[in-house]
Amino acid sequence: MKTKTIHNTELNVSMFCLGGQEWGSRDDKTISYNMLDQYVGGGGNFLDTANNYAVWRGEGGESETMIGNWFADRGNRNDLVLATKMGGSANDAPMSSAPEHIRRECERSLKRLQTDHIDLYYFHCDDRRVPLEDQLGTMNELVQEGKVRYVGASNFKAWRLAEAAAVSAANNISSFVCVQQRYTYLRPRVDADFGFQKSTNDDLLEYCKERDFQLIAYSPLLSGAYVRDDKPMRAQYLHADSDARMATLMEVAKEVDATPIQVIFAWMTGRGVIVISGASKSEQMEESFAGFDLTLSDEVLDRLDTAGAE
Repeated sequence: MKTKTIHNTELNVSMFCLGGQEWGSRDDKTISYNMLDQYVGGGGNFLDTANNYAVWRGEGGESETMIGNWFADRGNRNDLVLATKMGGSANDAPMSSAPEHIRRECERSLKRLQTDHIDLYYFHCDDRRVPLEDQLGTMNELVQEGKVRYVGASNFKAWRLAEAAAVSAANNISSFVCVQQRYTYLRPRVDADFGFQKSTNDDLLEYCKERDFQLIAYSPLLSGAYVRDDKPMRAQYLHADSDARMATLMEVAKEVDATPIQVIFAWMTGRGVIVISGASKSEQMEESFAGFDLTLSDEVLDRLDTAGAE
């Protein structure tokens, strides 16, 4: 399993981060435990969840509760790097990054996860109603108290990350160590709207490259739309550029004797991106493992990078 140390942290993590969005809601205990066990058995050590997973199927918090129970049953909490989030809507917790909300949701997450600390705690979204000084100051207090090790951002634009870095430096408080953002091989249309979610763009890629700032990608497979006929491609990706990139992706997959999904994972990790992906079946996990183990040549990586509509 390929690993990477996130810059300015002591977190050495699998570049394949297992996403637990559906654990405890769509995926029952048997499925959730099987996927967690298979992932750890294959060398993975990085888990991603959130306080509001999966509020659209239940109350929110089901995923954290499932992970906490698994930790307790397996006795392996200290073997894993645990990431969770606050700020997104969850039952009686509206979308907010106010100090009192941060503290309350942190305590709730710690209880559900049956742990005394969170390795990486994200702001799930950019709440511009609350000054960054207040948000980061509260997170810094949690770090000082030992409840949180490092702080991350999710769904933040590059200029807001730069603003947050300046606030942290000016106040000598904990700063963001990574950004978790929507990112996949296909590029969205220029008019694409994902609601509060933010899609990775050239500005963010440049920011991450210039500052050695870690990008962690979510929704890399677009819910199966690359390969499944029953999963139509989202309208945000329907344009000529996607047609051209899809053709190159399929060509490369054939050339290297891999699936398109495996090529996507290999391309992303080849460019230094840590990737969050989930699974509910053993064969899906095995396909993912093979993709993260695949190494593409520089020529192939460049070909994938430059593919697109003229």
